[in-house]
Amino acid sequence: MKILVPVDGSDISFRALSFAAEMARRYEGTVHVIHITDRKNDVTDDIVERAKDILDAEGIEDDPEVSLDLELDFRPSKRVGEDILTLVDERGYDHVVMGHHGSGAVERAILGSAAETVIKSDTVAVTVVP
Repeated sequence: MKILVPVDGSDISFRALSFAAEMARRYEGTVHVIHITDRKNDVTDDIVERAKDILDAEGIEDDPEVSLDLELDFRPSKRVGEDILTLVDERGYDHVVMGHHGSGAVERAILGSAAETVIKSDTVAVTVVP
């Protein structure tokens, strides 16, 4: 099982990473971490470092990847969801484990939700960690 874990720097996304690491151990899978952003900066480096620390603590070998998408200016959550689905298709992931912030209906209507976009695609198994 190939598991993709998108992280955005939130505690929820790192909780999802820990969950994915446990899942990979139980089902003899692999984990790959991605951070999708429109710019690389110190915050990006911190997110990658924290993800690497979690992977190391969980005994998982992976180097978190940063994916730059310079078109994240309009409905960024929906765009991130689409970027995740593109990676699933191109790289053959079997499962996506991701956090969800539980935003309300108004936020979803305006911004969309990366998790919601991935779930609605119905193209890959998804575990959402609250």
